[in-house]
Amino acid sequence: MNKREKKYYLEREVSWMYFNHRVLQEAQDNTVPILERFSFLGIYSNNLDEFFRVRVAILNRIIALKDSAFKNDREKAMHTLSQINDLYKKYAVEFDETFNSLKKEMETHHIYILDEKQIDDEQRKQIHQMFIDKLSFHLYPRLFLRNPNFKDLDDENVYLAVRQISPTGKKDYALLEIPADRFGRFIELESGEGNKKIFMFLDDVIRICLPYIFAGQTVAARFEAYAFKLTKDAEIDIDISLEGAINKVDKAIKQRKWGQPVRFIYDRNMPGDLLKQIRTSFNIRDMDNVIAGSCYHNLKDLISFPDCRRKELKYPEWKAISVPKIMKSDSVMEVIRQQDLLLHYPYHHFSNYIRLLREAAVSKKIHAIKITLYRLAKHSAVAEALICAAKNGKKVTVVIELLARFDEASNIYWTKKMQGAGITVILGIEGLKIHSKLTLIKGNNISVACINTGNFHEGNAKAYTDLSLMTARRSIVSEVDGVFQFIQKPYLNCTFRKLLVSPINMREKIKLLIDAEIRNAKCGKEAFFKCKLNHVIDSEMVDKLYEAAAAGVKIDLLVRGNCSIIAGVSANISVKGIIDRYLEHSRVFIFCNGGKGKYYIGSADWAYRNFNMRVEVLTPILDKKLQKELDLIVDYGLKDNRKARIVDGTGKDLIPSQGDAPFFRSQEELYKYYSK
Repeated sequence: MNKREKKYYLEREVSWMYFNHRVLQEAQDNTVPILERFSFLGIYSNNLDEFFRVRVAILNRIIALKDSAFKNDREKAMHTLSQINDLYKKYAVEFDETFNSLKKEMETHHIYILDEKQIDDEQRKQIHQMFIDKLSFHLYPRLFLRNPNFKDLDDENVYLAVRQISPTGKKDYALLEIPADRFGRFIELESGEGNKKIFMFLDDVIRICLPYIFAGQTVAARFEAYAFKLTKDAEIDIDISLEGAINKVDKAIKQRKWGQPVRFIYDRNMPGDLLKQIRTSFNIRDMDNVIAGSCYHNLKDLISFPDCRRKELKYPEWKAISVPKIMKSDSVMEVIRQQDLLLHYPYHHFSNYIRLLREAAVSKKIHAIKITLYRLAKHSAVAEALICAAKNGKKVTVVIELLARFDEASNIYWTKKMQGAGITVILGIEGLKIHSKLTLIKGNNISVACINTGNFHEGNAKAYTDLSLMTARRSIVSEVDGVFQFIQKPYLNCTFRKLLVSPINMREKIKLLIDAEIRNAKCGKEAFFKCKLNHVIDSEMVDKLYEAAAAGVKIDLLVRGNCSIIAGVSANISVKGIIDRYLEHSRVFIFCNGGKGKYYIGSADWAYRNFNMRVEVLTPILDKKLQKELDLIVDYGLKDNRKARIVDGTGKDLIPSQGDAPFFRSQEELYKYYSK
């Protein structure tokens, strides 16, 4: 690592920890309804799980490299891992304090989360009856024998390590999986009072039931149970040739459960002999990621904490909006023929897009549909519409990405179902992930294209902010068709004049757009660009931003996640990140271009993988009215002084100074804008 890298480039993993801390800060915000704050704690925990499975696992792999040629990489990875662990421990204390504080605050709303020491005899009877009626069918201890094999434990779950101590002092050990997938993590007990709600962690319910679970064994003086959780390496090692790809990926995801542990969290009160027994059984060596924590793990389950039928403790409902031009027309495609449409989810209803697919599936004018799918909902209306189209005689081509991390199994399921319906399924390009979000509908007299910033996924469309351009412009439609041709025949020489396409021309064209701003700044002309995206971690692009800022270009960025830019390099760079009720996910790029603005939306962030290792697409927005809408979206985010935080590479994550300006929350203001 050279001096420039040390000074001017923040490692993505450290930046990610700062991002997740902003999620934790949202759980601490007293203006957020309390049940939503519980949810943010769950999101924070869930994010950490995936981070350790992937990014920390990769760092561990680098550290394990023995070849002297990788010495610098190993040292860099060890330094980064040390920073991560320091931040993890610091934030873990903050997390526990926040959780305990929220539990106390919940009591002011007559909602209680009790442990096994706080319940009365009547509640114990309820739990005993619950064990007989339900739990007893799903709790089967696994004993720690002389040659245990516990490598198959699932890191999606939490386990209880049980110690039995007989009257003579003999100790036996066992393992119990907490079946939260069947019963939920939180068990409600009868309170006897109408407005009072009492919950227990399923962990604590099981602790109470231990004498029943182990009934029939040698009488024990007492039982003790302590929670622990493993996080495993989730990276799939697979040579993904297209022949037999489904079987290879299917086999690989089944083997994930055997991955090497990269994090082990345990109850800090666990006795030493029990901890030693577990670490020996799992071959958990001494490493920084063996962490003493609280008595509860897997707090991602807080995302689904019961709503208690208390609407006032949740965000007020924002109903998704239908687009009047679509609703009033008999044909969505005719509306698109007349003008470009820009949908903004979740403010706009995803049914607007489904209606377009449904029309294409039944219209006699349409003969072909092509689509790229990265993630699909469990009960996907998109997939069902495509299957309907195929059964109606349309030529349907689906490009599906089998290696969409943690959604591989769902994608395999839909691949098989669509193939069975006669759909041509393309499993992508070897060495490149298909990350672009494209739909192409081809007809006799009209063809339309949809270019999205996010997945064609109705679940995501309720929680992620994403944009979708629907257009019949031939210049764009023909190039979208060209992207599908490139995917099918990547050895062909493809040229794109309107679209920015990775790995073909996107990096070069974005650099040319920035170079134009640099030239204008040096000539004393107005020069700026403003972008909204998820990640800015490509070192070449970071250097380009510094170069532009040094030349006098004003740069305003909204970056939700990883950002490797360091504060203080230039006053011309401003970076903010918004964490709010919706996950900011849309990518928007606006360049001054000498007063003749250039506008783009699409699927790509500024990371090496997006430029070099994925098929990505950015489309120009040519309609003047839609350009103004993009200005509004980005400007609202930059103006936000309620949910935006300053992303400066220090991890302080401060909310911008309000000054005399009134509070401005961009998502709320956007909802008002679209509601009008």
